[in-house]
Amino acid sequence: MKKSILVSIAFLFTVVSFAQDKRDLKLNANTNLIDVVYYHDNGVVSQTGAYTTDGKLQGEWLSFDTEGKKQVSANYDNGKKVGKWFYWNDATLKEVDYTNNKIANVSEWKVKNPVATSN
Repeated sequence: MKKSILVSIAFLFTVVSFAQDKRDLKLNANTNLIDVVYYHDNGVVSQTGAYTTDGKLQGEWLSFDTEGKKQVSANYDNGKKVGKWFYWNDATLKEVDYTNNKIANVSEWKVKNPVATSN
């Protein structure tokens, strides 16, 4: 059950990155990646990340709420989900480990005294 919910969240995160209209794109000559910043309607940064020149997500992607608070930290390698992803909300921190583009492990912590913060 947890895995299917997290897969849905990850899918939504990916779809949202393509659905937003306000964005800045810039070719990074050092990495040969297209750096992108998406914005919420209120002008606050919504997501940051990079694409390969053939349109695949690459490297670290960050997602923020409308107040600029970090919600998701994700990692891609040539369009595939890799490594540790983190999901923050007011009550929990979830860590999802990806191997071969599939969920390998999920950990969750209740936030009582913030040790790991999203800012």
